Amino acid sequence: MALGTATDAYELRFDAGRICLDLLATTHPVERLDSVAVLRAWIAGSGLVPPGTPLAHADTTWLVAFRELRGRIGQLVPGGSAPKERPYDLALARVNELARAAPPAPRAVPGQDGTLVRELAGPPACAALLGAVARDVVELLTDPVARAAVRQCEGDSCPIVYLDTSRGRRRRWCSSEVCGNRERVARHRRRAALTRA
Repeated sequence: MALGTATDAYELRFDAGRICLDLLATTHPVERLDSVAVLRAWIAGSGLVPPGTPLAHADTTWLVAFRELRGRIGQLVPGGSAPKERPYDLALARVNELARAAPPAPRAVPGQDGTLVRELAGPPACAALLGAVARDVVELLTDPVARAAVRQCEGDSCPIVYLDTSRGRRRRWCSSEVCGNRERVARHRRRAALTRA
């Protein structure tokens, strides 16, 4: 997904296993939610809205609200990378408050080929989308199986938290292609250096 914005070197990723963890991952390696355009791309890419949903009404207040929720998620999720300045209870209260918002109302409509497709009954409100992410946080925190599968990437300096759904629960990296590949390259270089010595 090429966005053509400040996220040039690192595209948005949706591989953490939960929408709330994908939002948390937007802080690494740099701030990825650096514009309203990128936030719109994240909302669409995360599946919060059906493909093609207009989000032109999203503005900087949305950006501030999503970043604030992301910070709260980081305070609640084990291994989260948000600063621990505010107490856990305040973060939990805010997530619970946001989770009370009604979700965007979907409806089934005939698509171009006649099959039914999902679209929203109207433009989604920021509160509705924040509510959907907050409900995902609540589900994660209250599901003992999911909570036990939360892992932090073992890559050097990688704070990304993900849901390990691999067979045998042996996943070590946020992405085999990113951190896993870096680890393999580093291991190869160490072995090569030892053989030269």
